[in-house]
Amino acid sequence: MAGSWHVLGAGSLGTLWACRLWRAGLDVRLILRDDQRLAAYRAAGGLTLQAAPLTEQSPVPGETAAQGAPIQRLIVACKAYDARQAVAALAHRLAPGAEVILLQNGLGSADEVAAVLPGVRCIHASSTEGAYRPQPWHAVFAGHGFTWLGDPADPTPPAWLADLDQAGIPQQWTADILSRLWRKLALNCAINPLTVLHDCRNGELAQHPCEVASLCDELAQLLERCGQPAAAADLHAEVLRVIHATAQNFSSMHQDVALGRRTEISYLLGYACAAATRHRLALPHLQQLQRRLIGALQARGLPCD
Repeated sequence: MAGSWHVLGAGSLGTLWACRLWRAGLDVRLILRDDQRLAAYRAAGGLTLQAAPLTEQSPVPGETAAQGAPIQRLIVACKAYDARQAVAALAHRLAPGAEVILLQNGLGSADEVAAVLPGVRCIHASSTEGAYRPQPWHAVFAGHGFTWLGDPADPTPPAWLADLDQAGIPQQWTADILSRLWRKLALNCAINPLTVLHDCRNGELAQHPCEVASLCDELAQLLERCGQPAAAADLHAEVLRVIHATAQNFSSMHQDVALGRRTEISYLLGYACAAATRHRLALPHLQQLQRRLIGALQARGLPCD
């Protein structure tokens, strides 16, 4: 379909989406934080995506939030804690009827974005695709997966899904996107913090079966209490499957900590523990995990929010 795509965030997922859309011949624009970042991006010559067996650079045009044409479709691919402020800086450029696609981890950031974009359709995405960024403007496609998209307020699928098909992005529209998001939150809470605390790849969590099982039991209780029984079903088996399937990978949280970056703890474990408190649900293993992770982050001088 006609119309431009704008991608906010040049991290691993932003690069992955922008490059595939560009290679499919679609009009894509990358939005950078400021003039300095834009200059660095232009000097690099574009985004590079390494997807075996090919490594290819895509000269996706770059711009800042302050400049450029009205935005009709915006992919928000920055970290959860940056999403609200980054989108607010673009609010003046959103065209009437604009749609925002949110690729953040965890829960909570979508509500923050929606609060600063009244009247704009916010579409949630839950992806199992894996990528990492070995250097600026360069992403490695580390794991083929699938992306579910949906809008809890409107089950009507948008016409631009055809663009994603054209770009080879495996996806499906679902009326039950919240169940997918809660399920992914639980998976991330059961895996990511433990990889940080044990300083290990995902697969090495198989050496801590009791710890994983206890967390899965409590997370399933939480999902049930929050009205998400489908997300709770067979959670432990799914966590074990993910641990096995991604055995050689480092979790995104582990990568952030290893690189001295802020984590998304508030939108993952923090969100889960806050939900448990609201529902007056005692989850001692989950709450202890949160305390241990905060302690580990503090020991490294990293933010705990």
